[in-house]
Amino acid sequence: MAAGRLITIEGIDGAGKTTLAEALEKELRAQGRDVRLLREPGGVEAAERVRKLVKDPGLQVGARAEALLYAAARAQLVEEAIAPLLERGAWVLLDRFVDSSLAYQGAGRSLGIDAVRSINEFGTGGLRPDRTLLLIVDPRTGRERSKARAEPVDRLEAEHDDFFDRIVTGYLELAAADPQRIRQIDAGQPRERVLAAALAELEDLA
Repeated sequence: MAAGRLITIEGIDGAGKTTLAEALEKELRAQGRDVRLLREPGGVEAAERVRKLVKDPGLQVGARAEALLYAAARAQLVEEAIAPLLERGAWVLLDRFVDSSLAYQGAGRSLGIDAVRSINEFGTGGLRPDRTLLLIVDPRTGRERSKARAEPVDRLEAEHDDFFDRIVTGYLELAAADPQRIRQIDAGQPRERVLAAALAELEDLA
């Protein structure tokens, strides 16, 4: 049986992660691969319920509670969906994973990347992506894209600019520390070029 692959897509809100994930799924299926697209938080029922909670703009959720809730949703997703898919040899495309918590809660909420990493190591059993595609976009551009969506702004999207500046800095630090896994892609390009760049970064995983 061919080895399963875990490919994660990261970036700030409005970077185009979901658009890229859906395009990648279509392209990889056309190549004859067994592909499953999942999102975070969510992907399985328990995690989808956590998603509604953490995104609710009407709720007050402390930084530590927020980090723990994301880790809990992630733990369930790994156990219920990701691990079985990888075991059967599927390629799992995941819209966000641990790096999101490291950037958003570790850097953005100033909890510390190492502290957030530790709870996620426990939650995921140490599972790491084979490749991470980090979409780079100016925070202001990302926020403008988010606001232009039909959906109402969620609890995190309503944060101030300095929060997103810290997130971008966190992502760049993660990429600098692990360039083999984390590949940066200019998300300001046309969609077809972003997709082509992403496919190029996955070629060595075949």
